[in-house]
Amino acid sequence: MREKRRNDRDLAKINERIRFPKIRVIDSDGSQLGIITPQEALTRAEEQNLDLVLVSETADPPVCKIMDYGKYKYEQDKKLKEAKKKQHNADVKEVKMRYKIEEHDYNVRVKNAERFLKSGDKVKATVSFRGREIQHADLAEELLKRMATDLESVAEVQQAPKREGRNMMMLLSPKK
Repeated sequence: MREKRRNDRDLAKINERIRFPKIRVIDSDGSQLGIITPQEALTRAEEQNLDLVLVSETADPPVCKIMDYGKYKYEQDKKLKEAKKKQHNADVKEVKMRYKIEEHDYNVRVKNAERFLKSGDKVKATVSFRGREIQHADLAEELLKRMATDLESVAEVQQAPKREGRNMMMLLSPKK
């Protein structure tokens, strides 16, 4: 049972890696065995075909528990995965439009941006130009500023409107 766990030893203090003069030992059923030497505790663990695992190094004396290390490690990994699932990583969602956008279409883009912001994502609002439309960059900037004021209840401007090639973009992030 202990042979296949030798590569895990560098991760946690188990069995022979526990080097303290005296330790407090908890049995596999949860009962206290008292303060004994690590050699005694290791002998008891081997009798039950289990491992001696350091639970709390900061306690005085350090606390060890007799348990199946594989099962313990599995439970710890499971808790870590569950905690990772609950974290939300903010993505950047993009809302594209033209500077000559109709009112209804504009309202749809604002609603989508609001939905993205409320779910915790950042929004990149982009106005693209075709051909000679690039002369009207001031109208596109007005449009983006209007969007920023329409969304000011849920968003703050992270990056003001600026031109990048044939596009003008602005970055909005959710309010804290």
